[in-house]
Amino acid sequence: MKLQDLIDAARANTGLDDFGAESWREGLEKLIHSLDHEAELNAGGQAGAAAQITALLSNRLQIEDWYARHPEIEEQEIVSPLFGLGLPRTGSTALGQLFGQDPGYRSLRTWEAVKPCPPPETATQHSDPRIAETQARLDLQIKIAPGIQDMVPLSATGPTECLQLLALDFCSGLFEASVRVPSYSAWLDACDMTPAYRYHKRVLKLLQWRCPPSRWWLRTPAHMAGITALDAVYPDARFVMTHRDVASVVPSVARMQTTLTAFGSDLSDPAYFGTHCSERWALALKRMIAFRDDGREDRFHDMEFRTMQSDPIGSMRRLYAALGQTLSPVAEQQMTDWWAQNGRGQAAGSRYSPEDYGLSLAGLRTLFVFYSDRFDIDTLAQAD
Repeated sequence: MKLQDLIDAARANTGLDDFGAESWREGLEKLIHSLDHEAELNAGGQAGAAAQITALLSNRLQIEDWYARHPEIEEQEIVSPLFGLGLPRTGSTALGQLFGQDPGYRSLRTWEAVKPCPPPETATQHSDPRIAETQARLDLQIKIAPGIQDMVPLSATGPTECLQLLALDFCSGLFEASVRVPSYSAWLDACDMTPAYRYHKRVLKLLQWRCPPSRWWLRTPAHMAGITALDAVYPDARFVMTHRDVASVVPSVARMQTTLTAFGSDLSDPAYFGTHCSERWALALKRMIAFRDDGREDRFHDMEFRTMQSDPIGSMRRLYAALGQTLSPVAEQQMTDWWAQNGRGQAAGSRYSPEDYGLSLAGLRTLFVFYSDRFDIDTLAQAD
């Protein structure tokens, strides 16, 4: 896979040539090297990776073109965004869906994250043709791998994680979630993510420009690893952190990544993803805890998985109160309706054995004891 070929393809697709600041180049070079030398992609995987990179570069070209033609977009302000943090599989997806029911909050929807240009408009945000296009691609994924819907809820109109926006600067956990790229992952752990968050903010300005509201709810567990860079770009951000026993989390994430990898590689390496998930999320949690303990505790609100499962609306009321906001009757009713139809099934997840991924319950307990002790996580049961 050649960098220049991908750049040329994106320019040919769009008829544009300005990618903006050059911060994206290093990450893409690291990613291509890892894909070529470590991922062991099959023909389908190689084609898929090239298409994904070309699409991201094309999106970036189009974003820069919109800014060039409409410099007033830069005047948009992103004020006190609310970020969801916490390990994967801790109820953060369900929490995001609940926020998506509140018309007072602006969520990052899957269809606009996948293809942000042209920027959405209020009048057509529910009928935009990209919704049907995105849903068709998601439906195809579900058809190819029916079990994926149980691990990753797929909806074009539902809230999604920020990984797609960070990937526009090629500094994102998006790639390591579906391919084996250890050297890229090591680079990602060590790099300065500030430019990626600056571009993240650039995209949010574009998305809210013609489609308010401007009070953002955003999420991805990966924000914990880049928390200091996020704070540098969003110094007035607030945070909600979801919690759950690691025995229910790490094997489930390893299972998801092993499944996703099978689309593009004939190599099956569950032990790699078991180790990768354990080390990656331990590092992210340590960075987040250090950030909190450095005088920022008042910017966080914690939500425990089991409490949210048993009392979702009460949990949301307490969260809004902590934010100094009121949960409106309309939002509360829509949240109640969504939970009645979807909540428990989407948040609960499935049980997987640590041993299937080269792990042990005792080893996970030891590795994450700093986390369970810090937040008093109930670890008596082996799984929820």
